[in-house]
Amino acid sequence: MRRLGWLDWAPADDPAAQARAKVVQQDLANLGWVVGRNLQIDYRWGAINDDAAQRFGADLLSSNPDVILSGATPATKALQSATQTVPIVFVLIAEPVGQGFVQNLAHPGGNMTGFSTLEPSIGAKWLQLLVEAAPNVKRVAFVFSPKVSPYAKDYYEAIKREAERASVGTELIAANESAEIEPILARLGPDAGVIFNSDSFVLRNLRLAIDLSAKYRVPAMYGTAGMGNAGGLIAYSLDLLDHYRQAAPYIDRILRGEKPANLPVQQPTKFQLVINLKTAQTLGISFPLTLQAAADEVIE
Repeated sequence: MRRLGWLDWAPADDPAAQARAKVVQQDLANLGWVVGRNLQIDYRWGAINDDAAQRFGADLLSSNPDVILSGATPATKALQSATQTVPIVFVLIAEPVGQGFVQNLAHPGGNMTGFSTLEPSIGAKWLQLLVEAAPNVKRVAFVFSPKVSPYAKDYYEAIKREAERASVGTELIAANESAEIEPILARLGPDAGVIFNSDSFVLRNLRLAIDLSAKYRVPAMYGTAGMGNAGGLIAYSLDLLDHYRQAAPYIDRILRGEKPANLPVQQPTKFQLVINLKTAQTLGISFPLTLQAAADEVIE
């Protein structure tokens, strides 16, 4: 019986998180690792910040896992400080070299490897799509959490460069607590839009961000998946289900004796553009037909 540890940012009752866990379990079974027969998975959910990640990570390591799947920066940072020997496969990590998790993408070194999330250049795409969807926007705020996404300023630089080409003003706004979101949106004004970063803080507060954007009639772009059915206007993000399921072959290879140091960090390949026509209508926005045609999912 081999043991897989699972340290994740999402809460245990999140249906999307359970769907990701199910698909990874199924893919591992297809590779010969069947829960209850030769594999045990120990889940720890809700590692949303450094304190929770350190607590849950230490608890998980006490179960002596053979390999750990680590979701997002707080979990991966906590595990890095807690062990240099247990193999770790990370997902949802931006700039893994810049954050010091691996030496380089081709040859990670150490006990970590995995799958990186969005490159900084994605910021330009977020700005471009938001302005295409809402051409009346003249100023854009980029909201991020310094605690969980210290890399976000690189995204902002790409946003700012694209905004200059589009003659749009920009503002970088930090938020670490849920209560900070409403004052940010309340003061933006009628000609402003907002880009919510792809980080675990935004994911945890996605419902609140969507509701408050609607309340203050602010066109919002989300760098995270899952906003469409919840009423968000537009999102361009990783396909999270696909992102997680890529981890199964790496877990399999490590369980069969390969070292994380020799498994290159993989870059994202699958993205999703989701637009919500109903939300657009309430904001007085008419999505261009070209944007509707390019969308992977259109919520009506």
